[in-house]
Amino acid sequence: MRIMNEDACMRRALERAAEGVGRTGDNPSVGCVLVKDGAVIAEARTADGGRPHAEEQALAHAGAAARGATAYVTLEPCAKRTSGSTSCADLLIGAGVARVVIAASDPHPFAAGVGVERLQAAGVGVACGVCEEEARAQNADFFARWG
Repeated sequence: MRIMNEDACMRRALERAAEGVGRTGDNPSVGCVLVKDGAVIAEARTADGGRPHAEEQALAHAGAAARGATAYVTLEPCAKRTSGSTSCADLLIGAGVARVVIAASDPHPFAAGVGVERLQAAGVGVACGVCEEEARAQNADFFARWG
């Protein structure tokens, strides 16, 4: 599938996230679409029950092709996990993603700007606010609890 503009890419990520609304436990339903050379190379949503996260599933699907890609994510990638597993920000960095476009900042203490800071410190380009209202509305309960 070819998607060329940022709004269309984020809208696809929102479509993926919509599939999981109400099925992810205490976690928000997040969508992630990886795009490289104008083509979608992988996409995922937060799994039922809240794990695995959208980013880790999309990166696993893309494999080495994720290097140099742009990730469109409906919520700021986490920077910490209680389970001790690798955070989504660190997974994106490790995969060599060149840029991350984020719909909405994550108010949860495991992200709350730290995900963005970590990505930027590693030299990953970051843009925020694409389709933000839609992303916040999609996970209104999550934002009511944390934001």
